[in-house]
Amino acid sequence: MHTRTVEQRNALSPADAVELLRQGNERFRTNRGVKRDLLGQVNETQNGQHPIAAVVSCMDSRTSAELIFDQGLGDIFSIRIAGNVVNEDILGSLEFACKMAGAKAIVVLGHSRCGAVMGACDGVEVGHLSGLLAKIRPVVHNVAEPSDPASRNSGHADFVEAVARENVRQGIDTIRDNSAILGEMEAAGDIEIVGAIYSVATGEVSFASEAP
Repeated sequence: MHTRTVEQRNALSPADAVELLRQGNERFRTNRGVKRDLLGQVNETQNGQHPIAAVVSCMDSRTSAELIFDQGLGDIFSIRIAGNVVNEDILGSLEFACKMAGAKAIVVLGHSRCGAVMGACDGVEVGHLSGLLAKIRPVVHNVAEPSDPASRNSGHADFVEAVARENVRQGIDTIRDNSAILGEMEAAGDIEIVGAIYSVATGEVSFASEAP
């Protein structure tokens, strides 16, 4: 499979770009990935890149966006940080991806059994990690159920997954509230911003539309 050309990428709508990621994940989870000549793609992309989307995902070793969406070299921007936290540097990277490089969609991708989310649920304090988890901790408080303090920790899977979903929603809100560039592009229909959760148990990505 050859790398997409700029003309092919530009012909896609934002919804098309998201659909291509959905299809790629279906191939991944059913073990029907596209056969690619990766060295050939190195040669094809040496003078430029035309990704269809930017994915903000966790640094977890099980959540490589290129793999779980069955994409090749030059197909997506992959921005990885523990807990898929959106900060100023991530916003700048996303603005480059969409405004400067033409990506059609942004996916904020959380995942099940996220170590950063679990650490935030447990109030972990470890060096510089404490500052990162502090960005997730307000999300923990936003999840109302369960109300029993004894159940609001990493030992309760349903609570952890609820926090992971809320963390994705918060990431999308952060993008919309803090980047006028991306907000205007979304309002104009130039890009789509969506949230999703990856299951480390099944390999499936569940998308959730996040309309303004």
